[in-house]
Amino acid sequence: MRATVVALALTATLTLGACATDETPSTSSNANGCPASQPATLNTEASNDIAFETTLGTFVVRLAVKNSPIAVSNITALASCNFYDDVIFHRIAYMEDGTPFVIQGGDPTGTGSGGPGYFIKDEPVVGEYRRGVIAMARSSQPDSQGSQFFVILDDAAAVPLESARTYAILGEVISGMDVVDAIAALERNGEDRPIDPPKIISTTVTPSAP
Repeated sequence: MRATVVALALTATLTLGACATDETPSTSSNANGCPASQPATLNTEASNDIAFETTLGTFVVRLAVKNSPIAVSNITALASCNFYDDVIFHRIAYMEDGTPFVIQGGDPTGTGSGGPGYFIKDEPVVGEYRRGVIAMARSSQPDSQGSQFFVILDDAAAVPLESARTYAILGEVISGMDVVDAIAALERNGEDRPIDPPKIISTTVTPSAP
């Protein structure tokens, strides 16, 4: 699966066979303890944060399980089993006018075509696209979200993202946005790939502070 968000055009391609298409919610797991299919949905009253420790520093995301219970449950399960450890941010995208758009990561292959081996079901998009929001990357096909995600860099990104409004909103960065900006400032090639891709060292899931 090549899960991408592209400014203005917002096009994406689906590479068949890149990941399995099991969409049945399950508690089954792989040998590494990570989900083998769409995880069971968390209690919508739960409130968790994910700390992404990267090679450029740490940023923390507060998850919005009430808004996107399927997608939030999925990224929580993947972060809890260390799925994202050593995974790079493979894409730094800017809009045509030079406005920062998104940083994208979560693909264990680092190519933009990988995922966890399953897809999750789509759900209504709740919330607003704005700077600091984290959302699921996907292709243009239904039910094509897996493990890839992006962080929005500028409020202006809302215009192209709203034109599609298919990217499940997971939550928002509550600390370390300077780290996100540092990733976005890295040198990249003509295909939006960083020359020296930053890496997620580890993820830590904790209950949100009251």
